Amino acid sequence: MSEPRLRDEIDACVFGAYGTLFDVGSAIGRYRDVLGNKVAPLISAWRAKQVSSAWLRSLMGDYVDFWHVTGNSLDSAMAALGIKGDLLRSRLMEMWLRVDAFPDVKDTLAGLKQAGIKTAILSDGSTTMLTAAVRSAGLHDLLHHVISADVAQIFKPHPNAYQVGVDRLKIPADRILFLASNAWDAAAATRFGYRTVWVNRTGERADDLPAKPEREISSLDQLPALLGL
Repeated sequence: MSEPRLRDEIDACVFGAYGTLFDVGSAIGRYRDVLGNKVAPLISAWRAKQVSSAWLRSLMGDYVDFWHVTGNSLDSAMAALGIKGDLLRSRLMEMWLRVDAFPDVKDTLAGLKQAGIKTAILSDGSTTMLTAAVRSAGLHDLLHHVISADVAQIFKPHPNAYQVGVDRLKIPADRILFLASNAWDAAAATRFGYRTVWVNRTGERADDLPAKPEREISSLDQLPALLGL
């Protein structure tokens, strides 16, 4: 007897946003003429500060939405790298509202929709940020739901942030396949009860955490085969 397809075990695919569907690095690269060789360091410092600030605020019980976390993190990253300019700061912030999708995203989402699988985003990004990015990237007709952890007033990897997806989709956690580009995000989702896939686009080493992503792919192009479509 053949093993059941993963497709038969899930009712929805839920994606992290930044780094999974949206190419933040490419978006910042638009400003290479201004930033020069500081593009890569700014991306690294900004994203690291973004994540650590979100985690610290969650632990401290001092929640603000992700737009404010992103702005404060940019200020810290620019100061650390000696980058100045109010106009540049404004343009870098606007980038989050018009970020592009990775090349493998649209076809993958279209295939999932055709297969009758619900699709959604579950992200720390604020509703305004996510809605604008989805519209700008042309994904609005390919997603059934755009879900912000803002509803829970706490950021991932807290379990309450993942519960928002279950509540919104009205699907049990073990019937949801969660895909994230951050290993810690996929690991935390596993611990919560989701089925999980780590979309390891950059070939990183997995974090040493109590839970592990169930599966790993390097591109969303590999998802249909993984599901057995």
